[in-house]
Amino acid sequence: MSFLLEFLPIVIYILLIIILIIGIVLAIKLIITLDKVERTVDNVNEKVHALDSLFRIIDTTTDKIVLVTDKIVESVVGMITGVFTKKKNKKEETEVVEVKPAAKKKSAK
Repeated sequence: MSFLLEFLPIVIYILLIIILIIGIVLAIKLIITLDKVERTVDNVNEKVHALDSLFRIIDTTTDKIVLVTDKIVESVVGMITGVFTKKKNKKEETEVVEVKPAAKKKSAK
């Protein structure tokens, strides 16, 4: 029994020392990995900033194209609306002329 009382604390201390060493090694590897990740993120960030001007040019170009196409569509729709509106106005004028005499007859009675 006295052997176990002397031997078990030694084993526990050795295991704690091993766990402490493994924890230190893992912490060092984690720090190295985080440093590599930080360098990679910085590199990607620099490349993205280099492309910002290209994206601004593309954005401006698409805005101009959309403006031009909107103007073309507005003019085409205006022409088509004008053609159909003129036909409707002529029909409405003939209908209004027909409706007015009928309205006078009703009011005269």
